[in-house]
Amino acid sequence: MDATAERGAQQAQSAEASPIRLEKVTKRYADGSVAVDELDLDIQAGELCVLVGPSGCGKTTTMKMINRVIEPTGGRIFLGDEDVTKVDPVQLRRRIGYVIQQVGLFPHQSIRNNVGTVPRLLGWDKRKIVNRSDELMELVGLDPKTFGDRYPHQLSGGQRQRVGVARALAADPVVLLMDEPFSAVDPIVRERLQGEFLRLQEAVRKTIVFVTHDIEEAVRLGDRIAVLSQSAKLEQFDSPANLLGNPANDFVAGFVGSDRGLKRLAVTSIGADDLDHPPVIHADDSLADARAAMKREDARWAVVLDRDENLHGWISREAATGDGDVVSRGHRMEAWVPAEASLKSAFATMLQMDAGWVAVLDGSRFLGVLTPESLHAALRRSVDGTEPEIAGAV
Repeated sequence: MDATAERGAQQAQSAEASPIRLEKVTKRYADGSVAVDELDLDIQAGELCVLVGPSGCGKTTTMKMINRVIEPTGGRIFLGDEDVTKVDPVQLRRRIGYVIQQVGLFPHQSIRNNVGTVPRLLGWDKRKIVNRSDELMELVGLDPKTFGDRYPHQLSGGQRQRVGVARALAADPVVLLMDEPFSAVDPIVRERLQGEFLRLQEAVRKTIVFVTHDIEEAVRLGDRIAVLSQSAKLEQFDSPANLLGNPANDFVAGFVGSDRGLKRLAVTSIGADDLDHPPVIHADDSLADARAAMKREDARWAVVLDRDENLHGWISREAATGDGDVVSRGHRMEAWVPAEASLKSAFATMLQMDAGWVAVLDGSRFLGVLTPESLHAALRRSVDGTEPEIAGAV
């Protein structure tokens, strides 16, 4: 999906992202039941806001009121400075992209025609519609020459979800609404789609309201997360890191889970202060040099680099006996992560490779290592200043 992201960003941003503001928005049904009760919410332009909460809390109703699929019974909804409760709802929906769980593609239309649905309703020129459809298919990782003339039943579930995203973006909407779009695919495909969607959002920077029941998905995708309780009462609206590190109340703490310390690993980046710096030697150094380096720092092992300072592996004090050079006794090291990785990625790599430490690289340049102890210390620093029970959960 990211191969054409830069080109897509240039071509797909003719419309500016728009902020969304809800003021005392209410949905009350004829039987007196209240789905949403005077909800205030302020979403910034270009922000990915995730709505989470228990079943029946009104998160999907809230999202559907933004494009008036469901009409509010009270309050006001703004896109930018425009109160959308006072405009034609059909025209409004053509300005807002909408992605749902089951995609909702037209089975009798080709993928290219599905993507071009809204531009066609807006009266675009046929050639412009084809060009835009092909551009969006490329942007979401579907070759238009391969997939353009296929039909929905010929695609996998993950491919259909990509088409749904492409269709929602086709008319360059100011806002994108997404209702559990990835929940109908298997976990492996879901994780891949989430990663590709993040790269796409980095390119197009739409204002997005995303509904999910999965707090881990919310943490991975959201710039901010709105936790709703019954009747869409807003309990906390915060960044993933703050939500996990300092829940506003018992309801939020219970909803995000007792393992919130582990979840926080996914939103905590690796900092320079988190790294340990073991002895560093080079592959063509002598074993005597290796022994001396480890002795100076009272270390049981050392990192081995090549002469270009790229990671080669490691060597233990026990292996560095006798004569010869380091490369003849050292071990290759496959446990590494890029500097921009999260603590969760580092921890997962450590477990997967059954390694006692994981190297952190800037490109191919070695920066330092994370050990279980330094990883734990990094996470504790990230929740510094939170309530004792929260810190204790880490």
